[in-house]
Amino acid sequence: MATNLVMYAAAAIAVAVVVYMLIKKMDIKISLFLMGILLILLSLGMGKEIAVKDFVSTGSFLLDPLQVIVQQFKETFSAAGFVILILGGYTAYMSAIGANDVTVNVLTKPISKFKSVYVLVPVVFLLGNLLSLVIPSASNLAIILLATLFPVLKRAGMSSLTAAAIIATSATIIPTPLGSDNVAIAQELAKHQLFANLSVTDYVFKYHALVSIPTLIFIAIVHFFWQRRMDKKAAAKSGGQTEANIKVEQAVEINGGRLYKTVYALLPIFPIVLLLAAYGMQMATGTVINISVEVATIVSFILAIICELIRNKGNKKVLADTEVFFKGMGGAMSIVALLVAASVFVTGLKSIGLIDALQQSMQNSQGKGLDFVLPLIMVAVTGLITLLSRSGLALFFAMVPLVVPLADAAGINPIAISVPMGLAGNLFRAVSPVAAVVLIVAGTVKVEPIEIVKRTSIPMIAGVVFMFILSMVLFL
Repeated sequence: MATNLVMYAAAAIAVAVVVYMLIKKMDIKISLFLMGILLILLSLGMGKEIAVKDFVSTGSFLLDPLQVIVQQFKETFSAAGFVILILGGYTAYMSAIGANDVTVNVLTKPISKFKSVYVLVPVVFLLGNLLSLVIPSASNLAIILLATLFPVLKRAGMSSLTAAAIIATSATIIPTPLGSDNVAIAQELAKHQLFANLSVTDYVFKYHALVSIPTLIFIAIVHFFWQRRMDKKAAAKSGGQTEANIKVEQAVEINGGRLYKTVYALLPIFPIVLLLAAYGMQMATGTVINISVEVATIVSFILAIICELIRNKGNKKVLADTEVFFKGMGGAMSIVALLVAASVFVTGLKSIGLIDALQQSMQNSQGKGLDFVLPLIMVAVTGLITLLSRSGLALFFAMVPLVVPLADAAGINPIAISVPMGLAGNLFRAVSPVAAVVLIVAGTVKVEPIEIVKRTSIPMIAGVVFMFILSMVLFL
């Protein structure tokens, strides 16, 4: 009895500290590491073993928690960690050679040909999400779209708040095997017997896309009706007064011929093209070509170097500029560290016996028609933390190691937790008045962040509800 009280009290304090750090918008990696170490030390004091498979003790209980960290880093680097570093490097290189700017320019140019303002609403929303394949950061994408797309939308007659709402919700839940969150959860699911050898490509196209694509279409439709309704209310309230002039940064001018624009517009998404081609060939002919995300990215990187050498006529500076790729890999290290920190934290929870206790309690509720409760709780917690802390991905990465054991304990498919939880964090971000993307957009259009949230909340919340119901129907 006393042991259980210590276990629950320690777990509650550790979780509370992590949540507090999230809400205060502090970096939680060190908190996760520290709480994990303390929990492991507590488990050793309780006479329990460290919950790591094939763990070899250093011979000192004070050093054993640090050995756990070292082991988790090694395991992560050999799987999801390396993929995330490679993707970070490729994204940085695409920005350095200007390929991302070309892609944005090529995809946004047809927008000016649309005549109906409200037809543009769902079109631009879906286009913005497509661009998030190239520029995954919601804040960076918003800055670029404010410079390139916002003036075009204004000239087309769209209100500033409608254009702002679309831009603020652009980077949400596009299915991509290049997403670090998808890479992390695919690696974790592959440990489950049901999903042995699951690749991130399989996870995205077989599970994620089944929910995310219909949800994006649904949100686009809701956007259409909600923005039109809000514009009518705003017009009635303002009495037809014109909006204040809004200054935006000048868009990057793209110079070059059609061949240059075509090739460089494809480069940022070429890893996805390769993965889709291999996946489509397997579906159509049964021929299996195992192209991993790492291989697809390296092939694309080599192709980009060749294109740069041709474009710059063999200038040796091209090879020197590839250093950006490796610096970009270093820039992605913080994501890997967060994954490791989360694993160490969960190891601490497992070591004190909390996960086993939760599994036992969940097993008692199996077969009572409450399978949806655990995914609902996870989505609700994700939503709450995202609203308060402006980021849902930090919590998602922290929870990744718990997905499989909790799903097993509840007797449900792990996909029923991973998909809705991952999508919820990205959707709720645009509803948070403290989210960086909302603050950037609000500052540009000269309104309070809450005005942007009024425009984004209904489409995003409706999307969360639709996404959750569809996930339960497909995966429970």
